[in-house]
Amino acid sequence: MDILKINTDLLSNYISTNDKNIYKDAVRSAHSKMHAGTSVGADYLGWLELPLDDQDLLLDSIGKIANEIQSRSSVFIVIGVGGSYLGTKAVHDALKPYFGSDSVYPEIMYAGQNMSGAYLKQLLRYIEDKEVFINVISKSGTTTEPAIAFRVLRSYMEERYGEEANDRIVVTTDSEKGALKELANEKGYRSFVIPDDIGGRYSVLTPVGLLPLAVAGLDIRALLAGAKQATLDLLEDDLESNSAYRYAVARQVLYAKGYTIELLASFEPSLKYLHEWWKQLFGESEGKGLQGIFPAAVSFSTDLHSIGQYIQDGRRDLFETLLHFNDVEDDQQIPYDSDDRDGLNYLVDRTLNEINAISKEGTALAHSEGGVPVLKIELAKLDEFHLGYLIYFFMKACAMSAYLSGVNPFDQPGVEAYKNKMFELLGKLVLSEQEV
Repeated sequence: MDILKINTDLLSNYISTNDKNIYKDAVRSAHSKMHAGTSVGADYLGWLELPLDDQDLLLDSIGKIANEIQSRSSVFIVIGVGGSYLGTKAVHDALKPYFGSDSVYPEIMYAGQNMSGAYLKQLLRYIEDKEVFINVISKSGTTTEPAIAFRVLRSYMEERYGEEANDRIVVTTDSEKGALKELANEKGYRSFVIPDDIGGRYSVLTPVGLLPLAVAGLDIRALLAGAKQATLDLLEDDLESNSAYRYAVARQVLYAKGYTIELLASFEPSLKYLHEWWKQLFGESEGKGLQGIFPAAVSFSTDLHSIGQYIQDGRRDLFETLLHFNDVEDDQQIPYDSDDRDGLNYLVDRTLNEINAISKEGTALAHSEGGVPVLKIELAKLDEFHLGYLIYFFMKACAMSAYLSGVNPFDQPGVEAYKNKMFELLGKLVLSEQEV
């Protein structure tokens, strides 16, 4: 049985066999160049076969430090922005309990993903009576948001812990250069490397994501095992057998026909930050040269009672990708009520997860009949293995989709525009170096 199933049955009115065949040669060519390391942006293809590497030494090292952090702290603060935190939060939120926390593991908190003074001040107040470790993630160490947060939190740690602060700060950064690497060498911080050939939005399967997830008590070996299986499953250049390429081509065909917005929809609230990671992955990879599919996301059934009206009856310029995990660990059965005033006794033999799955099918049919192209992606279980598989699937599909649209999947030239204007307004007229 396929670990990930992609169902395009509801696209038959929008995508013909001929539409797909037009892309076959382009897919083979892009695949060949990617795996030969000759495609545009090939310097950042390190993620492509990373899950096949033997990483036991790295995982042992991560495990050792994670165990120490778990035993010596109740809060672990991850400082980073964009790809330096979104992938971690996506996996962590997808698998952690909705309410409360597991006291066995430190609480994972985030900083440097915004410039809210209220957020950072309240974080400092929150950790006053808690034991704290920090992991700052940045290739350069000068990216504005995390650099500000790290300056504030480093000052706090040094004032509170003195020399011990150096032992409570772990950096994930460049192997050789950059302000953060220099500071780590000077202070003796323990450090992990962000590979030179992997960009931020493709980095969750590196120490960027693996260390925080290990501290949170998640099974990072299972996460990597899922990614490894996806790597093997998606090695073929054949459009019909490679599900990531089928997804990429479906997106491009729909885009060519005027469907310029993709809605990623899921049916479990814990997947909110998986949506956010997906939006960054596809938005930064494809949104260039005044073109690209706009990535948006909704959470069902909640958003069916808000934005659902627009999806059903609004402009027909969007298509929908429904993501669903069939087996979620916890579930709740509908109890019997002798009065049945709410009329729900017909559901007594059902569980909420079963109803959620049926809601997915009903939503797909309603939106399809309303003129929305609908594609479905299903995985068996919401766990580390299947999330690892899905992450790799999306990364490879994204790279292929970008190549098919003629852009480099791995740069983000537009990101610097807001920084330059902000620095100009702040009085820093020229960027001294390219920030990562």
